[in-house]
Amino acid sequence: LKVICEQTQAQARGELVTLSTETPQALFFDFLPLSLGSIRGFTTRFHLYTVPGQSFYEGSRKLILKGVDGVVFVVDSQLQRLEDNLNSLLELRQSLAAQKYDLDRLPLVLQYNKQDLVGAAPVAQLRDLLNPHGRPEVAAQAHRGEGVFDTLRAITKQVLADLKHQDGL
Repeated sequence: LKVICEQTQAQARGELVTLSTETPQALFFDFLPLSLGSIRGFTTRFHLYTVPGQSFYEGSRKLILKGVDGVVFVVDSQLQRLEDNLNSLLELRQSLAAQKYDLDRLPLVLQYNKQDLVGAAPVAQLRDLLNPHGRPEVAAQAHRGEGVFDTLRAITKQVLADLKHQDGL
């Protein structure tokens, strides 16, 4: 989200709001309203949020998921995090189901982050484990900005197509 904010013209975005927690970890909740122009005369505005992945923040994630139009699931590609990723994906599915959303029908992009680290699982292995339905996916090194805008384009395209489909356009 920080990369998107830094590389987007000020008139096309709102302010990036970051709330730090008082835990020893650097955890953030970010919100960035992003304007992507007009479609058929209607102004589009995306509200982008990030929430920490630790299980302690499950309640925060549930609040953020209310009214969601799409999800980017950011995968930590490190081999030692595979089980954590599986658990987080299961929790996402359950949290969405509690709000009457079906993850299999919701626009979803998987971003395989930290691909630059030694010990990162290959994308093919992550795909087999986390993406059996072939949802859009992007390999990334978010701290360098690589794959960030590809991810944003992929989720934006899906959300707009889904909204168009819902409206019967």
